Amino acid sequence: MTDAEELRRRTRELLAAHPPVTTGTLDFLRARFDAGLAWVHYPRGLGGLGAARSLQTVVDAELAAAGAPDNDPRRIGIGLGMAAPTLLRHGTEEQKRRFLRPLWTGEEVWCQLFSEPGAGSDLAALGTRAVRDGDTWVVGGQKVWTSSAHLARWAILIARTDPDLPKHQGITYFLCDMTDPGVEVRPLRQITGEAEFNEVFLTGVRIPDSHRLGDVGDGWRVARTTLMNERVSIGGMRLPREGGMIGPVARTWRERPELRTHDLHQRLLKLWVEAEVARLTGERLRQQLAAGQPGPEGSGMKLAFARLNQEISGLEVELRGEEGLLHDDWSMRRPELVDFTGRDAGYRYLRAKGNSIEGGTSEVLLNIVAERVLGLPAEPRTDKDVAWKDLAR
Repeated sequence: MTDAEELRRRTRELLAAHPPVTTGTLDFLRARFDAGLAWVHYPRGLGGLGAARSLQTVVDAELAAAGAPDNDPRRIGIGLGMAAPTLLRHGTEEQKRRFLRPLWTGEEVWCQLFSEPGAGSDLAALGTRAVRDGDTWVVGGQKVWTSSAHLARWAILIARTDPDLPKHQGITYFLCDMTDPGVEVRPLRQITGEAEFNEVFLTGVRIPDSHRLGDVGDGWRVARTTLMNERVSIGGMRLPREGGMIGPVARTWRERPELRTHDLHQRLLKLWVEAEVARLTGERLRQQLAAGQPGPEGSGMKLAFARLNQEISGLEVELRGEEGLLHDDWSMRRPELVDFTGRDAGYRYLRAKGNSIEGGTSEVLLNIVAERVLGLPAEPRTDKDVAWKDLAR
């Protein structure tokens, strides 16, 4: 088995053969992937060495010390956190070899075509249709809240292929080419002034059957892999102590004693402890992931992430007083990534409002935690066995 010393040796060999000072970023990232040092727990030939997930930190530390470039994971988070693990679990060998390398190097950005105007929280009620035409599928419909669609080369897409079946059945999972002439991306301007989200219109989009992920009609099971990984990637990201939203508030508290009050102090202490508990819980969740696929526990982490971000950003605005109401830039932009900690308090407060919607609404996640983690009785659902075409709309 590959151990830490073996990974150090391989990393140093990579650095010797491709010195970061003289090697272009893309060339270095490709060489790193080919050496199995991209994500060491992936199989050999797919950017990994079949090693323990926990050993990735050994490689990352060696590369960071040498000043090696990374793949800018915040820019390609949907590909890394959602598309890649779904491809790994459900994709064919041909699909894995075609898509994983440019996904990891950042050559091809991915987006997620799941939510719809009439099927957001109730994702299984989606109405985008895919009709088979020989060796291709013709897709028509609308998706919404699509992060990075304006940058994406590929998308993970779920569409209804059999309306005569109940809503959780008759769904199929596809890999959609965002350059298809039938794909139209329109910006959705947010409360922050910018448009990181989009609505996507699909009109006669043709997807080859070779870009279907999983069996026909088995899309909901494949999508659950994506959703569980999405919630872990949002709520369980690795952070240092005082990383994330609590960091700017704690710095302001230390540097601006004139802003302090007893009430704000008590609230800050409470939120600091909760943020640290969430951080450590996320670390434990990542250790559990080393033993297999993510489970419903990720929903609990994403719930905590949303609540804490909203409460902490609200406290920061109060702490800063009038200056906390300011927002640095209301201009319409289509950013490549979301930067919570590099912007001002006003931006953080406004942007955090979306945390309880994106990646699964908090209300839906509460149901998941109640039923699948705590084992409580499921809510009555009268539409589970009704054909999708017969559902009231």
